[in-house]
Amino acid sequence: MSFTEKANKIFNQAIRDYHLKDNVDTPISNPYERESIEYSLYLKCWIDTVQWHLEDIIRDPHIEPVDALAIKRRIDHSNQDRTDLVEEIDTYFRKYYQDIKSLPDARLNTESPAWAVDRLSILALKIWHMQEQTERKDVNQEHIQKCQAKLNVLKEQQIDLSTSIDQLLEDIEAGRKYMKVYRQMKMYNDPATNPVLYKK
Repeated sequence: MSFTEKANKIFNQAIRDYHLKDNVDTPISNPYERESIEYSLYLKCWIDTVQWHLEDIIRDPHIEPVDALAIKRRIDHSNQDRTDLVEEIDTYFRKYYQDIKSLPDARLNTESPAWAVDRLSILALKIWHMQEQTERKDVNQEHIQKCQAKLNVLKEQQIDLSTSIDQLLEDIEAGRKYMKVYRQMKMYNDPATNPVLYKK
């Protein structure tokens, strides 16, 4: 089984588990061993799934401003957790490939493996929810057809992205590409760099 076959399977598992209760306050029950990559992949997609639904909730035009602010703060916190976890997954890849000797003409990739995996997790969510739209009974056939066309594109995109990630990992393993990871130096969460915070 390739890395992305495993990842997509775990992403679908996390999304299914979330939708058993379909509630943003449902506690996570990660079935994998804490230090494993499987644990990180499951947690990654769970965070993405909860945030997906928080983004739906905050777009309610009738939401109370106080509730909207609380959800916005929650989304901000979730984004930081998501970024931290992507960096944790990249650390896994760096350790996994640490003994690989890059070839003299090895090239750098446009993004790290974990940021590509981040996009794969979001894609699994898009597919799940677009599939739901094709199964609705309260909409007309035109809506179903439009969503089915989008679903077909998303599934093709999932195949392409999965293939690209697996090829990137193969290239790293063969020394044809090398990893270089830049940390996401987010300034707005840091009291030392956000002027609204440090000027207080």
